[in-house]
Amino acid sequence: MTLAEILKDSNYKLTQFTLTEQQKLEQRIKERTDSKGNSVPYAECLVRKKEIKLTPEEVIRQLYLQVLMDDYGYPATRMEVEYSVSFGREKKRADIVIFDREKTLSPYIIVELKKPKLKDGKEQLKSYCNGTGAPIGVWSNGDSISYYHRKDPNYFEDLPGIPKVTEKLSDILSERWNIDDLIKKDKLVNERKSLKDLILEMEDEVLAGAGVDAFEELFKLIFTKLFDEMESGRDKKRYLEFRNYGDTETELKDKIQAIFNRAKVKWSGVFSEDAKIELTASHLSVCVSSLQDVKLFNSNLDVVDDAFEYLIGKSSKGEKGQYFTPRYVIDMCVKMLNPQEHETMIDTAAGSCGFPVHTIFHVWKQIFTDLGLEQSHLFTLEQKPPRCTDYVNDKVFAIDFDEKTVRVARTMNLIAGDGQTNVLHLNTLDWERWDEKTTDGDWQDVYGRGWTNIKKLRTVKNNNRDFQFDILMANPPFAGDIKESRIISKYELGKNSAGKYQTAVGRDILFIERNLDFLKPGGRMAIVLPQGRFNNSSDKQIREFIAERCRILGVVGLHGNVFKPHTGTKTSVMLVQKWDDKLCPKVDDYPIFFATMQEPTKDNSGEKIYIRKRDIPTIYKVKPEVPQPIQTEMELKEPEVSYVNTVKDLDEYVLDTHDHLIVKHDLFNHDGQTHNGIAEAFAEFAKKEQLSFF
Repeated sequence: MTLAEILKDSNYKLTQFTLTEQQKLEQRIKERTDSKGNSVPYAECLVRKKEIKLTPEEVIRQLYLQVLMDDYGYPATRMEVEYSVSFGREKKRADIVIFDREKTLSPYIIVELKKPKLKDGKEQLKSYCNGTGAPIGVWSNGDSISYYHRKDPNYFEDLPGIPKVTEKLSDILSERWNIDDLIKKDKLVNERKSLKDLILEMEDEVLAGAGVDAFEELFKLIFTKLFDEMESGRDKKRYLEFRNYGDTETELKDKIQAIFNRAKVKWSGVFSEDAKIELTASHLSVCVSSLQDVKLFNSNLDVVDDAFEYLIGKSSKGEKGQYFTPRYVIDMCVKMLNPQEHETMIDTAAGSCGFPVHTIFHVWKQIFTDLGLEQSHLFTLEQKPPRCTDYVNDKVFAIDFDEKTVRVARTMNLIAGDGQTNVLHLNTLDWERWDEKTTDGDWQDVYGRGWTNIKKLRTVKNNNRDFQFDILMANPPFAGDIKESRIISKYELGKNSAGKYQTAVGRDILFIERNLDFLKPGGRMAIVLPQGRFNNSSDKQIREFIAERCRILGVVGLHGNVFKPHTGTKTSVMLVQKWDDKLCPKVDDYPIFFATMQEPTKDNSGEKIYIRKRDIPTIYKVKPEVPQPIQTEMELKEPEVSYVNTVKDLDEYVLDTHDHLIVKHDLFNHDGQTHNGIAEAFAEFAKKEQLSFF
């Protein structure tokens, strides 16, 4: 009987343990027949030295006992399982206890496996540690694992691991880390967690009662940690400073504030010069220990992206009908519009800057290929060739009217642009009032450089309506109407079918017209719109307005779950190119690319669905017992096959090149790990139609 069979239909998994560790336990399994004739697995417990029935929880316990003995060196004589912990008259049993030294009964490390959900498990673990005085706790369900240092009954700080038998707790706390250590020990990979999970934990444990603005304080910490990683990424010998190396709480707060101050200088215009970390020293200590083992930088900033999306989503976005576009939808749009190094790009409703940042990555890859450079694992962190930073500083722009999101967007772009950015805090639709903003001294201090750059792209000097951008990508707010007659009167789409101005117009409708004002002739746009704009008879006038000014290149229907949990509104992406004698000559009749997304990508509650190996059977197959003949080059039309050992292994998730999960979608191919999707089909269509940008 295999361990996978025992764990089937339970909440426990085996991903924390190597195949060798699993096989070692499987070799110890003895099967017995019960009174009903069923086969029941048993194995001798490494500590109790007697045969124990292998329930799912017992499997994880025996595997972890192996790890404690083989990897950490703890002898069975220093351990006890089902250790009795007293709570007044009530007694509970801790799964594994490691004692302080030989022949003492003072608990040193307590391991909790009974509760397979982190929140439940951590509460149970805390009660055991507080009840026994044990300074270290471990929770695992075989998939995720967490290590904690009990500082006092109220504060449990994350640990990067537990001491080996030859080490002390102080050795773990004082171990110096550089960027290579962080890559190797990244908590998101090794403990199978997301940054959002850690933020939720910090909110529950610390921030709820800290009396501070949780968004602001977490933003400061992520901002500071990004700076610290960048510094160490560019000097591999430098030790990371965003860590507690056994500092007192006051020393740690002074250290983190000093890094924050340096980050504010490097990436100016996000926090005020006098901004300080408001968390108390003890609260800050817990937050630092939660974040210090996380690697925020990778090749596409998706880790920090997810965290910002969650933070801003909670903070403000949903109220204004502006929801973050999932990054897989953004990537599809970027692949379909295929931006080039010489082209200018803008997002007029930028949110956290997803469209601009992913456009930057798309063009950077072209530049790296052109220069014959390898794209490394820490692509975003490393010093870029001048062509890369020049592109960000000269060609990429973003506008948003929400101050919090602009600061997040600026952070993302400042990282990419190495300290410069063209992200502006303006109301896109109310362009007549821009001059009031742009002449304000405080606004100029932050946004002056970007304003100088965008002014160069105006069609008419001193007029902020028309621009000469090559590409525009946006997901404008599609909830709420504009009711100010002063604004409505500036737009053709502010009129009804009888040609009279309306008293209220959908915000997204005005964005369609405004966005076209930003594009030069031959410029192209991808815009996310409510499905009704394509179907409703009352919106016929809008469709005619677009068709008169542009060639409609394509429409991609998105699944109704894409913007959950914020909204279930059905949406589509429309791609257009403005008529131009050279780049897009006007014709009356032409084919349009239509596609509909089949994969929901999220469940009904808005949680992402990740792709498993069994979802792509042409790529992942169970290893055949008989060796397969080598295929000839002509036969290699399918992607290269990756073999797994058992049917159960097909349940494993597919990971990207950073060992991160991949959302299950049908929008594009993930570096050969998934099938071609809508973006690749559009590229074929574009080449066939000889569109100017393919």
